[in-house]
Amino acid sequence: MRELQRTHAEVRLRFPYVPGFLSFREIPALLAALGKLRQMPDLILCDGQGYAHPRRMGLATHLGIVLDRPTIGCAKSILIGKHEPVGNEKGEWAPMMDGRERIGAALRTRAGVRPMYISPGHRISLETALRLTLSVCDGPRIPRPTRDADHYVSELKAARVGLGGAYASANRQRERGKGR
Repeated sequence: MRELQRTHAEVRLRFPYVPGFLSFREIPALLAALGKLRQMPDLILCDGQGYAHPRRMGLATHLGIVLDRPTIGCAKSILIGKHEPVGNEKGEWAPMMDGRERIGAALRTRAGVRPMYISPGHRISLETALRLTLSVCDGPRIPRPTRDADHYVSELKAARVGLGGAYASANRQRERGKGR
């Protein structure tokens, strides 16, 4: 849970937003940012789907294959699949099913909040993805790595439009108030 380096990249969009094809839009920027790191991460947690995708190739799976690195899809909403009710305590989970195929899990990352939707990306099992995701959940619903990345993007956007840190700070305060 110690951040070693932070970087970002801006690239010209070359692919429109098309539902189900997010990785084609996002991966060029991710690769550019990851390419600036001194050391490639051992594991990448993606704010998006992995195997729990209509083509079984969400952002986490696609990025993991391109980099040949373990990846986990950690999404706030379901793209496909269904699950039984999830217990109310942190760490409880229910399999997400697409017909008879297990494609991921609905995971309670904090007691009393909506579950996150975890699916293997590349080079990782569902059980390991659940364990590692829980290991980086430090209170709010969203796991810390994806939450920190989201805050960083908000700060970059705010700085770009001249609002500085006040906007990003207010954004963080608002998210904390929602129990996210």
